[in-house]
Amino acid sequence: MADPLPSWNAGAAKTAILQFIDRVAREGGGDYVAPADRIAVVDNDGTLWCERPAYAQALFLLGRLREQAAADPALAAQPVVKALLAGDLEGAGRYGLEAVAAVLLHTHSGLTTEEFADTAARWLDEAKHPRFGVLFGELTYVPMLELLDLLRSRDFRVFVVTGGGVEFVRAVSEQLYGVAPDDVVGSAVQVSFERRDGRVVLVRQPALLGSPNEGPPKPINIQSHIGRRPILAAGNSAGDREMLEYAHTGDLPSFCLVVDHDDAQREYAYAGATVTNPDAEPILDTASRFGWTVVSMREDWNRVFAPGNIP
Repeated sequence: MADPLPSWNAGAAKTAILQFIDRVAREGGGDYVAPADRIAVVDNDGTLWCERPAYAQALFLLGRLREQAAADPALAAQPVVKALLAGDLEGAGRYGLEAVAAVLLHTHSGLTTEEFADTAARWLDEAKHPRFGVLFGELTYVPMLELLDLLRSRDFRVFVVTGGGVEFVRAVSEQLYGVAPDDVVGSAVQVSFERRDGRVVLVRQPALLGSPNEGPPKPINIQSHIGRRPILAAGNSAGDREMLEYAHTGDLPSFCLVVDHDDAQREYAYAGATVTNPDAEPILDTASRFGWTVVSMREDWNRVFAPGNIP
């Protein structure tokens, strides 16, 4: 039988994944879970694709902000905008997360949802990663794509649950991950109902709909969108803790996986902090406390990206 996870090295992490999937899918076994309850939720940035040196969506928004600032001197003169355009994210952060969010939320305000999706898809078709020099879509993690395929082959339904903008991820989720747009849960902006040229459209507003989908909002939005508690959850940062803990504390058998970015040569080496709560417990400490499976990018993956994607 062919190895379903060829990009994973033999070891404790790979064995734990395969054994869990086999247990819950084996009819008649003590840990059998009916297909309707085989729900998997997977974070996006840093879990399915590269999130450094900055989130892809942040670079997308900054590109649009640069265009707008060039046409609007008053906008360009704002201190937070100056810091953002200089690449000084730490300096911009001193003005507060709300100030940064307000600037970035205005970048695509007034676009219809369809216009925004087209804009995001075009950017991802053209923009290249500053370090690797390839399209961002070519920086998906092959081992994780193999895991998604394996889960689907065993009748799991896979959802992407991201702190990023839901419409940004939906624009490419099917192409990159095989996940339909309606199976993406993420941070959402407010939209207004309008009629333009006899057609009903939804228009983006410069405000979030609720809180960013990171930390406690993740399980809340999983319930709102999916309506079932997941039995498998994967993430890479403290912002994923509550989602993993939600899966871990359910009544059915569960599996939680944390991707550890410890490979500076092939990707990056960094701790998984959360944007909305930088003082949260480090995710590796949380994983150790709960006994979750930690995946070392350096030790557990024999490749990170698809062959030929990285020069």
